[in-house]
Amino acid sequence: QVQLVESGGGLVQAGGSLRLSCAASGRTFSTYAMGWFRQTPGEEREFIAEIIWSGGSTYYADSVKGRFTLSRDNAKNTVSLQMNSLRPEDTAVYYCAARLGSLSAYDIWGQGTQVTVSS
Repeated sequence: QVQLVESGGGLVQAGGSLRLSCAASGRTFSTYAMGWFRQTPGEEREFIAEIIWSGGSTYYADSVKGRFTLSRDNAKNTVSLQMNSLRPEDTAVYYCAARLGSLSAYDIWGQGTQVTVSS
């Protein structure tokens, strides 16, 4: 089992930046990919970014492409989400997640961290 802990959420003005981090522990050797999702009350959880652990390939939702950057620290089993040019519509609870295979669903989740962007 992999355990995930997010950090870095907070309040920021529109146009500003935040950096979220997700630390993985436990059976991290089994992790295929780590991703970030976000959710607003009443809305479905939205995929925003993913990094494939082996090789570091990244994928981004159109809504954040060009503004958010996902990176990894292999030694620390940590991923970071650098969020730039934030918009009020980016306000959400952001969740870190992991999946254990290329065909596996994201079923390991962190506790979530609130990001609020003021206009």
